[in-house]
Amino acid sequence: MKSTTLTDWMFRFIKGMFMGTGAILPGVSGGALAAVFGIYEQMIAFMANMRKNFKANFLFFLPIGMGGLVSIFLVSFALSYFFEKTEVQLLWFFIGCIIGIFPSLIKEASKKGRELKHIFISIITAVVAFVFLLSVQDLVTTTLPLNFGTWVMAGAIFGLGLIVPGLSPSNFLVYLDMYEPMTAGIKELDLSILLPLGIGLLLVIVLLANLISLMFEKAYTELFHFILGVVLASTVMIVPTDYDYLSFGAISCLMVCILGISLGVWMSQLEETYKPPA
Repeated sequence: MKSTTLTDWMFRFIKGMFMGTGAILPGVSGGALAAVFGIYEQMIAFMANMRKNFKANFLFFLPIGMGGLVSIFLVSFALSYFFEKTEVQLLWFFIGCIIGIFPSLIKEASKKGRELKHIFISIITAVVAFVFLLSVQDLVTTTLPLNFGTWVMAGAIFGLGLIVPGLSPSNFLVYLDMYEPMTAGIKELDLSILLPLGIGLLLVIVLLANLISLMFEKAYTELFHFILGVVLASTVMIVPTDYDYLSFGAISCLMVCILGISLGVWMSQLEETYKPPA
C-alpha cells in the first residue's frame, strides 16, 4: 500500500476529481481515467472481492471516492446551467471531448496487439449499434419515463462506465434525454434521483465486476474494440441535427468543439504526466 501522507491523500483526491469529471462528461470514461492513473486493476480487484484487505483498500480509495463525488456535484452544477442556456453548443463541446480522447482509446485497445479482425469488430459494432439506436430513437425519446426504475438503469449505466474502460455512460444518457434532468437532480441533491442512481451503480459493481474482469482477462482486445464501435455510434447519435449551421451560432459550435478536443487530448495525456511509479 502506498504512503498515507497528506500529500499522497490529496493526490488521490485529485485523481478522484478527474475520474468524477470523466464519469459525468460525455465521451470521457471514469474507468479509462482509472486505467490512466494506474489504479484500475486495484479498483476492480477491490470491487470483485471487497472482503479481501477491506480496511486497507477502503482507506486507499476513500479520498478517490470523495474527490469523485465533489467533482460530479461541481460539474453537474455547471452543466445544468449551460444546458438551459446553450444546449447545442454544450453537445458540440461533448463531441469535441470524445474526438480528443478517442486516439488514446484506440491506443489502449491495441495494448495487447491488434489484428485486422479487431478493426472489423469495431466497424461492424459501430454500424449495428448506429442502426439499432437510430431505429429506436423515436420510441425511446417519446416513451421513456423518468421514474425510480429508469434512474436505477441510469445508475447501472454509470456503473458500467466505471468498470469498463472507454465506455462513456453519459453518451447514452444524452441519447436517452436523461442527461439534463440527471445533472439538474445532482445539482439540487434530489434524493429521488440520487438514491436510484446509487442503487443501480452498486448493483452493477456487485454483480458484474468479477465478470468484466474475467472478460478483459480472456478477450481484452476484442472487448475493447467492441467498446470503440459503441463509442463511435453513440457519439454520432448525439450530434445536434435540428440547428441552423448557416447561422452565426455555428461559429460558437466550432469553437467549443475545438475546446472540447483540446480538453480530451489533455486528459488523454495524463497517463504520461501522472504515471505512478512502478
